[in-house]
Parts: sequence; structure tokens; C-alpha cells
Amino acid sequence: MSNPNNQNFPGGSKSRVNRAGENVRAGTPTDEDLHVIEQWRAAHRAVLNTFQAILRTRTRGTGIAVAQRHKRKRTIFDKLDRLPDMQLSRMDDIAGCRLIFKNIKSLVEFRENFHKARFNHKRRNKPDKYDYIKEPKATGYRGIHDVYEYNVNSAVGKDLAGLYLEIQYRTLVQHAWSTAVEVIGFITESQPKFQQGDHRYERAMALASEILARAFEKSRGTFPDLEDREVVAAFLALDNELGLLKTLRGLNAADKAVTERRNAILIFSGSRELDVRTYRDSTDALRALFELEKEFPDCDVVLVKADTSDDVRLAFRNYFSDARDFIRLMEEGCAKLSNPKGLADVKNPKLSAKKQ
Repeated sequence: MSNPNNQNFPGGSKSRVNRAGENVRAGTPTDEDLHVIEQWRAAHRAVLNTFQAILRTRTRGTGIAVAQRHKRKRTIFDKLDRLPDMQLSRMDDIAGCRLIFKNIKSLVEFRENFHKARFNHKRRNKPDKYDYIKEPKATGYRGIHDVYEYNVNSAVGKDLAGLYLEIQYRTLVQHAWSTAVEVIGFITESQPKFQQGDHRYERAMALASEILARAFEKSRGTFPDLEDREVVAAFLALDNELGLLKTLRGLNAADKAVTERRNAILIFSGSRELDVRTYRDSTDALRALFELEKEFPDCDVVLVKADTSDDVRLAFRNYFSDARDFIRLMEEGCAKLSNPKGLADVKNPKLSAKKQ
């Protein structure tokens, strides 16, 4: 564990990082505060590189997709606003690795084995603390998170001890839902992920999560007492009001190639096309990230990395406005939980409206 007053700690010290975070929350950050935060964020690159190497070795040949990302500056600042007691140095998802599995069984087996791994990095949470498959969030979010504290004894790594990394475990079904929630946040004024804006979107996506859980993963979520047909009917009623699936179908998934250079910066704004920039060197990519955040303060700018272009598109489909998997699964899920006509109902909003 690093000394909170260790002057070699990224940003100067944990207390200095926290003070910079407090100034951001108060709306009074100085240039020095922003520089401290950039130093602290940049230091997480070594943490990401360490864990992605471990995870890629353990997933090689398994069909499990692995990707990594630095948390967006805008998202960090938004989180400080939403959580007034959060100390910036203790924000545990600045660096994140995402693993996407074919099913829950393979997810659980991999995670249990990973918990037995022998390394000095310490898992900070008990196994069930962030298990949102057993206990889904009110929003309908399903998945599992683990938080690890970085700890190495090398001359370079010892000053990074105490930095955190989050590992997200999701199935393809859970990931399709999460992608759709992110896309909704981009194309509407609402943020169902954070329970902000028009709460009809939030309820619609919670119902959608329930449909997917029952139809494909034999589990129940936030509406355990509703019958299958009641869940479908409630979703279709809201979909008829919001035109949710119709809107998602109308999106043209950005057909941007992410090259094999592996480091990619994705720049997204609701009013402009997705811009993808790739970098062979991770240091160059990180430097470009900070510059682009300043150049495009109103855009979402995120640095991601995966083994292949396909893995980047899979893990970060929200940036490509790609909700096709979600739409397909919802059509199939509604059909499974209601009757053969349910599939036609979802494909034909007018038919759904007549039946409400």
C-alpha cells in the first residue's frame, strides 16, 4: 500500500489528487489541479497493461473477448458531481478491463479460477459485493465487477501501488443490453444508466433486461412478481410511447475500421459522425487522448484497446451506435415469453399499438 503522502505517487500524493477532485466538484479547478488529475489518470496505463497481459494469457483460445479502456474525463467529473462523498483517489474504475462471455456458466467458471490466481494484486471486494447477476441493479444492469489494487515491487511499479482497476464480467446478452443503454444516452436527453432524464426510458430498459434474463439466461431481475406476458406487454406499451426499438433500428452503425494498431481513440458526439483515430504506441495514444479531450470538450473521447478490430467493435459497440444484437435479442425474447405472434408485434410497432 502506498503512503498517501508519498511524493512519488502519481499527481504528487493521494491527498493532492483528492484536493484536485474537490476543486472540480466545486467548479473551481486550477490548471495545476487539471494537470494533477492528468498525471494520475495517465499512471493507470501501467495498471491496465499489467492486467490486460494477465487476462489475455488466461483467455487465449477460449473465445472470451477482452478489452480495456481509460475512464473518460467527462465521466470522471460527472461521477464526482453525482457522488459528493467520493474521493477522487479512491475512484476504482479509472482503469477498466472488460471480459465478454458466451454464457453465465463460462463467466462464473473463469471468474472463480481467476480468483485463485497467484499474484500480489489484491482483490478489494468480497465475491458477491458487485454481483449484479444475482442482484441486478434497479436500472436492469446485469454483470459482475471486481476491483483490484495494484501492487508490484519493481522500482517503476512501487510508486503505483494503491491504484485501482475494475474488471467487468458480462455475457453477450448482458453486453447487448448495456450497449443499448449507452446508445440511448447518446441519442436522447435521458441517461437511464444513471436514472436521469425521462424515467420511461429507464423503466423500458429495466423491463428489457427482465425479458432478456428470462428468455436467454433462465433468471429473473427487478420484476420477479410479474408474469412473462405482463413483462412483455409493459415493455411494448412503453416502446409504443417512446418509439425506442424503431429509433435504434434507424441508426446507421458507424462503419469505421479500427486497425490492428490496437490503441484506438473513439470520439463521439450526437451531432457528428464517430471519429476513430489509431495509434501504434500506447504512450502516443495517451498523450493524444488528453489533447483531444481539450480540443473536443463537448464530445465523448475514450481510449480503448483490444487484440483485434472486431474485439474493439464488440466491447465498445455503443460508440458505433450499434444496437443490432439488442434488437434481435428483444425480438426473440418477446416471442419466447409471449407467443409466436410476439415476434411480429415487436417488429411492427403499429400492431403493438393496436393491442395495447
